[in-house]
Amino acid sequence: MVVDAGLDRYEERLWAQGFARIAGVDEAGRGALAGPLVAAGVVIPPGFDTDGIRDSKLLSAKQREEAFERIVTACAFAVAKAEPPVLDRRGLHRSNIALLRRAARALEPDYALTDGFPVPRMPCPALGIKKGDMVSASVAAASIVAKVTRDRIMLRLDRRYPVFGFCENKGYATSEHRRMIELHGPSPVHRLSFAGVGQPFLPGFGQTDTAPA
Repeated sequence: MVVDAGLDRYEERLWAQGFARIAGVDEAGRGALAGPLVAAGVVIPPGFDTDGIRDSKLLSAKQREEAFERIVTACAFAVAKAEPPVLDRRGLHRSNIALLRRAARALEPDYALTDGFPVPRMPCPALGIKKGDMVSASVAAASIVAKVTRDRIMLRLDRRYPVFGFCENKGYATSEHRRMIELHGPSPVHRLSFAGVGQPFLPGFGQTDTAPA
């Protein structure tokens, strides 16, 4: 699916109304069984080239990395994350809302755009946009920053817990990932409150696992 050329129309309308600093916020990792939930906020400046900026799910890993570098070089951005114990204790949706709010607040915006649903108690006026990462440049940019940041975290976790294949599944519920949980039990970075994950730890799990050469 191709995103139309008017990806920054929300931002342009808000700039025209006098809102100088508009933050888009989005998250990555809601449905994963392991690893953190990551939220990002991005403020794109007027004139920023949005070519190649779109919903992170529509980009290849290489395209996301290239877009990420352009975004963090030219735009103000902020990242917030919640680790699995926090998600298990506070709940996924509550944690998600808190992270989106934190990422936006760090940027001190005049206005915020969020993907999908409104976020209460934002530090500024805000609008929730259905499929925001497909129609707003700043939300799409935030989706890229969140996704790339989280993928890099999962690659580091793969070196610590290689049996789960985080380098491939990024913590999501592939059949092979679920099979490894059944065989080995969950790791310390799994979300124990998620269905099919909360099994007892095996004694000493992770202490003898080594990353592949």
